[in-house]
Amino acid sequence: MFANKILFIIPTYDEIENIEGLIRKIFSIRPTDHILIVDDNSPDGTAQKIKDLKNEFETLHLIERPKKMGLGTAYLAGFKFAVENKFKSIFQMDADGSHDPNEIPNFIEATETDDLIIGSRYIKGGKIKNWLLIRRLLSWCANLYAKIITGVPVNDLTGGYKCFSLFVLETVDFSKVTSEGYSFQIEMNYLSFTKGFKIKEIPITFKDRRFGRSKLSRKIIWEAMFKVWKLRFGKK
Repeated sequence: MFANKILFIIPTYDEIENIEGLIRKIFSIRPTDHILIVDDNSPDGTAQKIKDLKNEFETLHLIERPKKMGLGTAYLAGFKFAVENKFKSIFQMDADGSHDPNEIPNFIEATETDDLIIGSRYIKGGKIKNWLLIRRLLSWCANLYAKIITGVPVNDLTGGYKCFSLFVLETVDFSKVTSEGYSFQIEMNYLSFTKGFKIKEIPITFKDRRFGRSKLSRKIIWEAMFKVWKLRFGKK
């Protein structure tokens, strides 16, 4: 249906302060492409804000879910929508403004030769703004840990700014994807790598959110720590 179009998937939970600006910025760069918001019944009215914006942007879509169901399942819902509608390329982005839409053209250029493009904080040219040194160190160590255990030759396995080709998402068996949070990012990278797809990292500048609260929790961190072992050494 949308064979020559790009879809931007953005999960939301309490992002009313951030989402409108992000949507407007993406459409200013890619006015004929599509954005899909997957909202987990945000109590702050995020879904209603999207409904209001749909009156202005005809290629803005919304999936409303009945409760907070997690990042991983939100992206899977978006991926299924993308596959059903045959979008050429599928972006995933954070709703909080951490991912700069001005870098979208760099991803699109890379899709000419590669199947999965990962925006990386940890290659030459990659940057992180507004993080304390200890948080940067912990994130870098977590990514190194995941890289060593999984064997995936990617420096930023937990990053959430990515672009998939349609063929990648058509190939991955979503029923086997069980992760949430950072481990979801790792799992999708691992599955793409083991299927033989070409993965490329490009440098991005990551900016910490200005509004709202981070969704990172101890549960998400522990899940990521153990999931990498299950991916590498569990039953295939």
